[in-house]
Amino acid sequence: MLFFTHKLINLILKMKKITLFILGLFLVCSCEQENPNETTDLTLESSNTQKLLSVTEINSFINNELKKGNQNVWSAASAQILWSAAVRGGEVLSVGFGNEGESFSKNRSPRLLETVENISNVIAKSEGVTKSSGIKSADDILNVVDVNVTQLATVDELLKMPGIRYIEPIGYASYHNNQQKSAGCSQSGQSINGGDYRVISPNARLPWNFDIHKVTQAWNYSTGAGITVGLIDTGLSANQNLLGNNFNDGFSSGRSVQKFGTYIDSPWWWSNNIDGPNDRCGHGTQMASAIASPRNDDGMPVGVAYNSNLVAYRGTSDVVLEDYHERKGVSNALKALGNRGDVKIISMSVGYPWSIGNVKDAVRYAHGKGKMIIAAGGTSTTFTNWYGVIFPASMNETVAVTGLKDNGYNRCDNCHDGSKIDFTIVMQRAGDSNRNVPVLGFNSGSQAYTGGSSVATAMTAGIAALVWARNPNMSRDQVLDKLRRSGEFYPNRNGRYGYGNIDALKAVQ
Repeated sequence: MLFFTHKLINLILKMKKITLFILGLFLVCSCEQENPNETTDLTLESSNTQKLLSVTEINSFINNELKKGNQNVWSAASAQILWSAAVRGGEVLSVGFGNEGESFSKNRSPRLLETVENISNVIAKSEGVTKSSGIKSADDILNVVDVNVTQLATVDELLKMPGIRYIEPIGYASYHNNQQKSAGCSQSGQSINGGDYRVISPNARLPWNFDIHKVTQAWNYSTGAGITVGLIDTGLSANQNLLGNNFNDGFSSGRSVQKFGTYIDSPWWWSNNIDGPNDRCGHGTQMASAIASPRNDDGMPVGVAYNSNLVAYRGTSDVVLEDYHERKGVSNALKALGNRGDVKIISMSVGYPWSIGNVKDAVRYAHGKGKMIIAAGGTSTTFTNWYGVIFPASMNETVAVTGLKDNGYNRCDNCHDGSKIDFTIVMQRAGDSNRNVPVLGFNSGSQAYTGGSSVATAMTAGIAALVWARNPNMSRDQVLDKLRRSGEFYPNRNGRYGYGNIDALKAVQ
C-alpha cells in the first residue's frame, strides 16, 4: 500500500511539471506575438500588462507627426499612446462625438444622445465606476465630453465605437519642455525709444508702424466707434487704468470695456471678482492696448481702434495652450463671445503646435455665429525654421496673421509664416529686435514693447474694427473681402505671407 502511494505521488509530480512546462511555452509564445497595429517598441508586454509609455516616447511620437505636417496628431495615435498621454495628463480624455464636422448642436438628436449614453456605458464598465462619476465634463453646446480614464481597455473600447470624431488626451501638458514661450508674459515697464513714436493730439503716443499701414489716414473715416472686439488672452491688468476706469479718455468716448474669466481659477461667475478675470501675465494687457487703447492725453500709446468697445476674456494663463484648464478656458471663451450679438471680431494671440479638439469645435461655433476670428500665426524659436502656422490660425475658419521687419518682406525674428497666413503687419525694427510696437504697460503710467505675430494679430483686429465701423451693415465675409483688397499682393496671394501688408486707408474707403 505504501509503495503504491509513493508511485502515485511521483506520477502526480511528473504530470504537474509537464503541465507547468506547457503553460510556460504558451506564455512565451503569447509574449512574442507581434501586434500588427503597433510598432515593436510600443507593444504591450503581454495581454494582461499595461505598459505606460514615458513622456519621452510620447513626445517622440508627437514630433514625428508634426514633422510629417500632421497637426491632428492624436488621430494617428494608438490606444497605448492615447492612454499613456491621458494618464500622464490628469487621467482625462476629450471625446468628440457626432459625424465628421458635427462640432456643435444646441438640440441634440436621438442619435447624438445615444452616442453619449454609449460613451458613459463604456466608461462605467471599463473603469468600474458609476456613469456620472466617469464623466468629468459634458459640454452643453459642443459635441464633446471629457471622461476620466485609467485603463487601457477603456481607450480600446472607445476607439471601436461608431460616431466618435476624435479622442484626445486633453490634459497632456508635458510637451512644453520642447517649446519656448517667446513673446509671452511680462509685467515690467520699459523705456520707449524716441524714434518709435510721435506725439499726436491730445497728447497720445502714436506707434511708429501705424503710419506704415496708414492707420492715421484711416482715422479720417473711422475710429472703430460702435464695434465691439472680443479678446481671448490672459485678461486685462487691474492696475492699468486706461483699460479700466479711464477707458474713455482724451479723444476716446462713449464706449465700454468689460472683462470676464473662463480660465479655471476665474470661471464666468467670477466676472465681477477683483482677481478672476484680471491679467497676471501681461500679454493680454498688451494686446488690448494694441487694439483699443484710448487716444489719451496722458502721453501713453494709442490703439488702432481707439473708439471701439472691448470685451476681454481671461481664457489662459499665458500664450501657450498647454494644459486642460487653458484649453477649456479658451473653448468656453469662444462660446461666450460667439453668443454675444454685439461682438463682431475675436482676436486670439494664443495657440499651440497641434490641433485641440474642443478649441477647434468652439472656433467653428463662433465662426458659425458670424464672428471674424483673427489668430496669431505663431511666435517661437523652437519651431520657426521648420514649422508653419500654428493652431488655431491654421484653421480655415480663422484669419491668420504674422509679423514682419521694416525692411521688406522679412518675417520678424521669431515669427512663423506659411501658406495659411492671410495678412502681415510690420512690427519689428530690422536693426534691433527689441524695438517692436509701443503699448500700454501692466501698470498705469507705464509702457512696454510687444512683438511677434501676437501684436500683428491684435493690430489686424483693430483695423478690421475700423472697416466694420465704416460699414456696419456688412457681413463678416464682406469685411474680410475689403481687408483682402487692401493687401499689398491682392489679387494674388503670396505662398508665405498671404495678401501681405494691410493698407488701412484703402480698407476703409
